[in-house]
Amino acid sequence: MSQTDDSAKKSKLAYDATNMCIQCGYCLPACPTYASMGTESASPRGRINLVRLAAEGKISISEDLAKPIDLCLGCRACEPACPVNVPYGRILEAAKEAIQTSKSEKQAFSLGDQVEGLALTQLFPFPRRLKIVGNAVWFYQAIGLDRLVRSSGILNKISPKLAQFERVLPRLERPIRRTKWGRLILAKGETKRRVAFFAGCIMDALMNRTNRLTIELLTSVGCEVIIPEQQRCCGALHAHQGKMEEARTLARANIAAFEESGSSWYIHNAGGCGALLGEYDHLLAEDEAWAQRAKQFSAKSKDISEILVEMGPLPFDKQYDGGRVTYQDSCHLRNVQHISKEPRLLLQSIPGAHFVEMEDSASCCASGGIYNLTHYEQSMQILDAKMEKAANTKATTIVSGNPGCLLQLRIGIDRQGASGSIRALHLVEVLAEACGLDK
Repeated sequence: MSQTDDSAKKSKLAYDATNMCIQCGYCLPACPTYASMGTESASPRGRINLVRLAAEGKISISEDLAKPIDLCLGCRACEPACPVNVPYGRILEAAKEAIQTSKSEKQAFSLGDQVEGLALTQLFPFPRRLKIVGNAVWFYQAIGLDRLVRSSGILNKISPKLAQFERVLPRLERPIRRTKWGRLILAKGETKRRVAFFAGCIMDALMNRTNRLTIELLTSVGCEVIIPEQQRCCGALHAHQGKMEEARTLARANIAAFEESGSSWYIHNAGGCGALLGEYDHLLAEDEAWAQRAKQFSAKSKDISEILVEMGPLPFDKQYDGGRVTYQDSCHLRNVQHISKEPRLLLQSIPGAHFVEMEDSASCCASGGIYNLTHYEQSMQILDAKMEKAANTKATTIVSGNPGCLLQLRIGIDRQGASGSIRALHLVEVLAEACGLDK
């Protein structure tokens, strides 16, 4: 390898960032995969060391680095635990991109890789295609086919994992209730701000009710809301799989779409999406034409909980009768966006609500994007430990701020056999219910 090639490889693998790590081990207790697997290669410290060795050409990217990196949840809980502020997320991102490049060069794609690639390139970037998927799921539920599939047990015979995921899908609203993109929704009463709403791909396809209620909450505190028609997938799933160029293409499209809205803030309600939206400035830092625009976009990107706290109080109209409430942090909301107090303040402000803090609520539930699909057994081991702590709160409602976390928590409730007595809801759903907006 030439000196130029060696420098390029080190740069691609965030080599300078790996040298910031002093191998102190403060990250170990914060890491869910280290806690469940107990091996050094399953820890942030161990993975950073492997990335450094790969950058130096001492180990193979595909044979020695790929598996430990793939087993990382990407929760980034190690970052707030680190005393020297190692940017683990940047190192992980660079490693995944290098692994993806290595696969491309060797054409070493499994059937799973090919299916994943098709979904990332032919489905998620196209909102209309995702709407068709969402409408198909609504129709499947509306005609009762879901009940027939469950009673027959056919899906369980094909794949118990798939059957479990099917059982926890949310009930979708009729497509006619889906908020149309390109619309301006007026504030209720005095208009205090204009905000643009990021609808997301999974949220818009499978949790459109939560999106509708998000908009109703925003208008109830004086925001007029525009939904940019040309917005796209945030690119988080692409970035998590090392497809950084695809993520950058989506970022540029979103920046352009939201700039046209003339809004003060760009509001999102999914922790994973919001984390990447807030890091578009990093994603496009080396693109001279877009770097400044990306920085301005990231500065305007806000989670729904931040805005409701700032613009409140909310118009609560009744005493909460949903029993005890606890909160599970979305990793990307807490560790990347640094938002943890706002959701709790909102829950504690609900009249009559009995909020109970969950032990270790900041630890990952092991949803991890599609981690619970690609590493099911490891994910369920971490989830089961999480659900024991949730059960100790005696809460009847578990709240989170990310769609993947919610589906994972519903799987945990299902595994406990508690589906009839415990709910997992988005923060927006609980707040809307307390405001009488959940109709």
